[in-house]
Amino acid sequence: AEVYLHILYTRLTDRHGLASRRATRAFLKWADEYDPDILWLHNIHGYYINYELLFNWIKKRPQMQVKWTLHDCWTFTGHCGFYLYCGCDKWKISDGPMSCRCSDCPQPKAYPATRLFSNSAKNYERKRRAFTGVKNLTIITPSKWLADELSHSFLKDYPVEVIYNTVNTEIFKPTPSSFKADHGISDDDKMILGVANIWEPRKGLEDFIRLEQILKSESEARGTSTETTKSGKIKIVLVGLTPAQIDDLQKRAPGIIALGRTKDVYELAKVYSAADVFLNPTYEDNLPTVNLEAEACGTPVIAYDTGGCAETLHRPDSRVIPQDISLVPGTITKLLQP
Repeated sequence: AEVYLHILYTRLTDRHGLASRRATRAFLKWADEYDPDILWLHNIHGYYINYELLFNWIKKRPQMQVKWTLHDCWTFTGHCGFYLYCGCDKWKISDGPMSCRCSDCPQPKAYPATRLFSNSAKNYERKRRAFTGVKNLTIITPSKWLADELSHSFLKDYPVEVIYNTVNTEIFKPTPSSFKADHGISDDDKMILGVANIWEPRKGLEDFIRLEQILKSESEARGTSTETTKSGKIKIVLVGLTPAQIDDLQKRAPGIIALGRTKDVYELAKVYSAADVFLNPTYEDNLPTVNLEAEACGTPVIAYDTGGCAETLHRPDSRVIPQDISLVPGTITKLLQP
């Protein structure tokens, strides 16, 4: 119940992380009894804990070693988890007397969404007061990109370690797959795959729709099937869509094979292995695990140059490109040339 109350509180006040007082006090009572030598934090957003109560408790234990793995940027902004898509840099501090501060958030409906008004300026100050001044704190980031971002934030005085995320290569590896045959994709066809846990504008769903339109137009201009080599068509497959998104794609981009989410990681490995190219047109990301999974399954990746995306690419045939979907067809063609 308290999680839902925290969600409601966030929606109405834009004060995410400042509810759940009873749950947090109960946790801290247990934590006092446990008396940890090390506290390792990950995401403390998610409608379940009060960060001011938590950090007041942390600061009373200067002997305790604290590590904090950041998976996004929520910690040092006044509202959002990512800001690249909207191009906002209000969170950055400056060397002058008037340091930059978050205010008038350009994306209040982004997670953690608020519906009435933005409280980003006060959120920024409350986070800064709570998260600074902790003894014996080390911040860990999964990408060099995020580590560099921290150097421009109010967390810049803490030591930072970069420890890359990894994937289970016992699961994600080249795997025999009948996926193409099961979905009517011939051996000559080239399968372009996109996977996301939640498909939203910043993940590039509209870019896939635009790509399908570009390929269709090129095909019609040539009077032939869409080709990547001298034989075979390009087939776009998207995994992780909601039923509503699948219905929408069937109307707007019927050439795309639209599939829902799968909880079976072994089946997902088969899908990755069947693809000829994995395309990730995300506009903001820290270190996209899907790129790591695709490469582990033997599939080259094309990704937009944003966030830590370039740091995930290790195959010599993977490519990072500017955020322009019109560049993708030519990149695919070069990638798949024998």
